[in-house]
Amino acid sequence: MKTFLLSTPILATILFVQNAPAATTIHFDNAASGSLPAGWIAGVTGKGAPKWSIEKEDSAPSKPGVLKQSGEGTYPWCVKNDVSLKDGYVEVKFKPLSGETDQAGGVVWRWKDADNYYIARANALEDNVRIYHFKNGKRTQFKTADLKVPANQWHTLRVEFEGSRFKVIFNGKPLYEAEDATFAEAGAVGVWTKADSVTLFDDFSFGTE
Repeated sequence: MKTFLLSTPILATILFVQNAPAATTIHFDNAASGSLPAGWIAGVTGKGAPKWSIEKEDSAPSKPGVLKQSGEGTYPWCVKNDVSLKDGYVEVKFKPLSGETDQAGGVVWRWKDADNYYIARANALEDNVRIYHFKNGKRTQFKTADLKVPANQWHTLRVEFEGSRFKVIFNGKPLYEAEDATFAEAGAVGVWTKADSVTLFDDFSFGTE
């Protein structure tokens, strides 16, 4: 259940303005292997050549498809840019497979472009979960928690957001609440990795409740 409750009139306004349903889950099962899912775009904040694609995966929480990042880049991202969400939640299941520099998986919200968005991520090499904003391509951290993030296992990362308030939840456990007012307007939602992380994503969900 969300920590930040919205009144019915406010919720109705959000549903109308934001182009986001109350709850949607994407299982990455309907796109052809090797392609991006419909309505998604991919890129990188910084430099590099990330590679995002739908792949078959026997360990997927909802078989058969997953979204995989197997290239390299400063901060690779993949967002569903036909959604505009201001207040609500974003959640994903992810599995960090490998990476010498990083083994990260994250969620993106209020994405405006490649250089401006919010992101929360977990890192299996650093064993922490952090929340940042990117403004004009510069990353600024405003909260962190140290905890084990085992590689080659599926984890769930969720962020609930309303206005300048955020709640980060990892594997069903609330980690912390944070505040930041850098981006107040609605934006796209998606997933994120770092450097040479090879990461799988499944069961991506978002909405207003």
